[in-house]
Amino acid sequence: MKYYIIAGEASGDLHGSNLMKELKKLDSNAEFRFWGGDLMQKQGGTLVKHFKDLAFMGFLEVIKNLGTILKNIKFCKKDILNFNPDRLIFIDYPGFNLRIAKFAKEHKINTHYYISPQLWAWKSSRVHQIKRDIDRMYVILPFEKQWYEKHNYKVDFVGHPLLDAIENFPEFDKNKFKEDNSLNSNPIIALLPGSRIQEIEKMLTIMLSIKDDFPNYQFVIAGAPSIPKEVYEKYTNNQVKLVQNQTYKLLKLATSALVTSGTATLETALFDVPEVVCYKGSEISYQIGKRLIKHIKYISLVNLILNREVVKELIQNELTTKNLTLELNKILDESHSKKIKSDYKELKSALGGSGASKRTAELIFKAN
Repeated sequence: MKYYIIAGEASGDLHGSNLMKELKKLDSNAEFRFWGGDLMQKQGGTLVKHFKDLAFMGFLEVIKNLGTILKNIKFCKKDILNFNPDRLIFIDYPGFNLRIAKFAKEHKINTHYYISPQLWAWKSSRVHQIKRDIDRMYVILPFEKQWYEKHNYKVDFVGHPLLDAIENFPEFDKNKFKEDNSLNSNPIIALLPGSRIQEIEKMLTIMLSIKDDFPNYQFVIAGAPSIPKEVYEKYTNNQVKLVQNQTYKLLKLATSALVTSGTATLETALFDVPEVVCYKGSEISYQIGKRLIKHIKYISLVNLILNREVVKELIQNELTTKNLTLELNKILDESHSKKIKSDYKELKSALGGSGASKRTAELIFKAN
């Protein structure tokens, strides 16, 4: 069969590559054409556009690049018709993908959506569009299935693909990793400050304001792959090191972590690392977000999935040096750390176990 896949972000590239790997096991004649990245490219097929050319974040950046975005949409529609796929698969990236889905449905193309947009948090009205334009939806968070059922739309809960990625993460020489990155024998506090320059600089300033209170630890920044080293280097010194594009290796060694909200909060938990979740945006963005997301109690996926506070969230005005010092001391305490790790076991169970990519591939392959 012919598969056309659209992933517009680094996470989509990872999950898309694992999905392609599983589809190839089921379909020896699988032919792929896709929007994605290097990981998907390794699986074979034709890369149409790299996600690095598609990532426009924030209102201003989207407006500034509106011409490019519209050209990409127009090109994508034409490319899909020329390829004439048996299956059109969307991976997250809703702003772009839902526009293409409407077009695809009008042309009677079989549509599948892997990793639902977070409609339960905001823009819930989009559910009507999904019901109209998406033939099959595969969700990765347990509460999403119930949410869609309330809107009279049957979806498949396939489990979270991060479980696969982390379970299959290869062993490595920990001593060599430390040596290569100039890390010493002190316990590691991992810093995951986000993936956008403005966000990184704001978060690192706050996160590192506490380092003098923890002289027996080394703070190690997880550098995002798309961000130049220079952005981080002004923050590094004898006590603060940078590890570029090796976050999973860093989490394997970390004692605890300070994490900017997002998927990284879940990744950190799945590596069994006690964490404090940090978020601070501009006051205007925060107030807009607060009004848009009134009914959500938490911002971290860990707390959202278990529907209680497992990890501490320091949001906006609560994110201060004093509070961060207090909360980091708590998670470094052995009894508190044990409690968090016990909750993490429950989290993994709630996520449905490994095999999300395999389950999704089977459902896509067998679909009518």
